[in-house]
Amino acid sequence: MSSREIYLVGSVPLATTADVFTVASEKFGTLINQIPDGEVGNRIDWITHLEAIFRDNPAFEPSDEIFSVHGGAAKRVRYRLRPGVRATDVRFENLGYVDTALASYAEFRRLRDAGKIARGTRFQVDLVPAHSVIWLFVVEGKQAAIDPVYNAAVLREMREIAEKIPHADLAIQYDVASAVFARLERGEPTPYGRTKAEMLDRFGTIIADLSNPVPTDIPLLFHFCYGDANHKHAIEPTDMGDMVDMANVLTQKVRRPINLIHMPVPRDRDDDRYFAPLKRLELRESTRLILGLVHYTDGLEGTRRRLQTATKFVRDFGVATECGFGRRDPTTIPALFDLHVAAASA
Repeated sequence: MSSREIYLVGSVPLATTADVFTVASEKFGTLINQIPDGEVGNRIDWITHLEAIFRDNPAFEPSDEIFSVHGGAAKRVRYRLRPGVRATDVRFENLGYVDTALASYAEFRRLRDAGKIARGTRFQVDLVPAHSVIWLFVVEGKQAAIDPVYNAAVLREMREIAEKIPHADLAIQYDVASAVFARLERGEPTPYGRTKAEMLDRFGTIIADLSNPVPTDIPLLFHFCYGDANHKHAIEPTDMGDMVDMANVLTQKVRRPINLIHMPVPRDRDDDRYFAPLKRLELRESTRLILGLVHYTDGLEGTRRRLQTATKFVRDFGVATECGFGRRDPTTIPALFDLHVAAASA
């Protein structure tokens, strides 16, 4: 039996970007097609460092609206527009993606040229659409207006990254996270739609508009997620139905190839009900499915249970964790990497 592909979502809490590239390459070899820079330093907690974009922006001021993704997560003050400022007046000059990607790519290229990264492995750049960022940082009533303004900046920086990094070395990932899937699971009215169907269509259109301009010789990846704040989901998924529906919507709306879609599997879900919606997944042949069913806390035994159930409904898929490793104890990472390798051949 051939081994399954291994996929890293994004954050890896090692000391440096060079450590992430080196250790991942040593552990995974040709089992991994692209490696992220680990989102080390102030990016290790995913998007929380982006608060400065709103805090320091002259268009915004703190509001009295407090938001938390769930009861046990950090509470955050959302920002509102200052009096007299319209959404069309807002400018997001630098999101930081270009500067970070160029610095990380220089390390990637240095290590690859030294033979420490397998030839053909790509550098994975992770980008976060507006709906996830403004869910944390912008008052509810202004999210629909700010979304296209922020996404214009995301698109601008994606294009600059694609201009400055050779396409043969690059993969672009968009994170489709709990700002989408918590809302779909609840099915309540939001700034993105009054019903689940409306939200699927709206989110699908937004993500497609960010994805279609990605040059077709750069692999396009989607990471689906229910969150990991304090190691807890924003909401528990009933099953994989919303993720399957979103994947099918993106398959219809994204005109260029989708190379990979990652879907999480909670630790306690090895039941048929959770995986059953995969029967109606309609991916193109060129799209690789990755299931995030590797969990450090129950090791290979639990991972094998989830693998066995998954194979009742889909045979061809790679393996990953549910989310990035950024909130993990760094001392667990070597064993977690070993678990990925074991799961790939289980």
